[in-house]
Amino acid sequence: MTAISAITIRRACRDDVTAIVAMLADDPLGRARERLDDPLPASYFGAFERLDADVNVTLVVAEEGGKVVGCLQLCILPGLSSQGASRGLLEDVRVASDRRSRGIGEKLVRWAVDEARGKGCKLVELLTHHTRTDAQRFYGRLGFARSHVGMTIRF
Repeated sequence: MTAISAITIRRACRDDVTAIVAMLADDPLGRARERLDDPLPASYFGAFERLDADVNVTLVVAEEGGKVVGCLQLCILPGLSSQGASRGLLEDVRVASDRRSRGIGEKLVRWAVDEARGKGCKLVELLTHHTRTDAQRFYGRLGFARSHVGMTIRF
C-alpha cells in the first residue's frame, strides 16, 4: 500500500454529488445502476437533499488536495433487538479508481466505525455484493466478519 497524503474526511455538500455519482458508477455493477448524464439527473440532487436533512444519515467524502477521492454513507438505525441497541449501517463506500490501495477506504471505514461507536451503536454492519471479492477481503482485514445472508427485492 502506498502512503496517503493528507486526506480530510468531511460531510458531503451538494457540489460533491457529481464526484460521488462518478465513483458509484465506476465498476460494472455501478455502471448498470447509475446515469452519468451531463447534467446529472435531478433525482441525484433530490436524494442528496433528503440524505442531508436526515439526522440519522451522514454522507461524507474523503478529500485530497481539494479533490473528492472517496465517499461513504453512515446510517444510524435505532432498534429494539439486542436490548434496544442502535446499529451503524455502512452504504456506498467508494474510492476513486485512480486512488485505490492507498489507505483511503480504510480511513473512511475506520472513521465510520468510530462515529457509530460514539453515537452509542453496538455494532456496525454492511452489505457487499457477492461478486466483490476484493471488497470482502478488505472488510475482513478491517475486522468485519460474515454473519448474515443478504437478500434483495428490486422494484
